Amino acid sequence: MANAADRLGNAFAAGSLGGLANGLVVWLFGSWGVTAFLGVALAPALTPAMIYQRMVWGGIWGLLFLLPLFKGSIFWRGLIWSLGPTLVQLWVVFPLKAGKGQMGLELGLLTPLLVVFFNAVWGWMAAVWLKAAGR
Repeated sequence: MANAADRLGNAFAAGSLGGLANGLVVWLFGSWGVTAFLGVALAPALTPAMIYQRMVWGGIWGLLFLLPLFKGSIFWRGLIWSLGPTLVQLWVVFPLKAGKGQMGLELGLLTPLLVVFFNAVWGWMAAVWLKAAGR
């Protein structure tokens, strides 16, 4: 039982750390003008609420890492599991919650590409953490 609790806690912690990395990268790209340069209106303010939201949801999505798939490659493991939150962001959050159109295209034509990248950062950080923790 303790092993299952450890695995659950490690997966949540890894996802939360990935959420922190995701939030910081999204903020940096916005503050440095990278997203604007790419024609995407995505530049959130660095606030506790923004970081908290990404860390909590990142932790929840981190539970995907409990599935015994893609364990040999940090790159593929992080990228494949990042497709879950990516699809939800593009097909649920942007159009239904934020009113930014399918795939957030009202924010700019490259929005889907940036979302894939930002969520891959989440997945890669989570995968690196789990690898470092021996999971």
